[in-house]
Amino acid sequence: MLWPALRVLAYGHMENDQLTWLLDNLSLTKNIRAEGPGAAQSIAHRPFADEEGTPLVLDLAQTGDSGWVFTLFHTGQQPAAATIEEYRARFREAVRQRELTLVQVEPPASADEVLTTPTVPDDADSPFGAHWNPAVEELGRLWMHLGLDKNAPREVKELKLREAMLTSAWSQAPESLRHEAEEFLRSV
Repeated sequence: MLWPALRVLAYGHMENDQLTWLLDNLSLTKNIRAEGPGAAQSIAHRPFADEEGTPLVLDLAQTGDSGWVFTLFHTGQQPAAATIEEYRARFREAVRQRELTLVQVEPPASADEVLTTPTVPDDADSPFGAHWNPAVEELGRLWMHLGLDKNAPREVKELKLREAMLTSAWSQAPESLRHEAEEFLRSV
């Protein structure tokens, strides 16, 4: 089974010669990946191993006419942080070179990699729905419910926290958590 270690979403039109450049630049073979999430949209991939011998798969998928998904997959053993950062830089450079628009990077390392909603999020899209999860009573436990690792960059945490605070469920959060969140945002 393949699991995503890094995923970059981008959009924009690419001509065939631009796509060929991209495939060559990432050393991808133009054939469909047969397993893992998003396999049906895969257009090119390359299995390889990192310096520690961890088996990985690099993949490019296309969604619609102009949606692009760059993914670094692992088979169960998480790749080294340096490998993830190397491919984050390579994917972002490819997006820049092809003049695509960066939408989101998972996991995010900076604020520009976070997908944010321009308006108040719909509670159906909220990690809490319309009601607060009573198990979340402190900020340290909130991060995983927001899809973040406890070591996520502060600017990423700020964006995700502000988004959570816009949901109707936030008013049901414990007072101590709301206070802790306000203190976290004030300490910037």
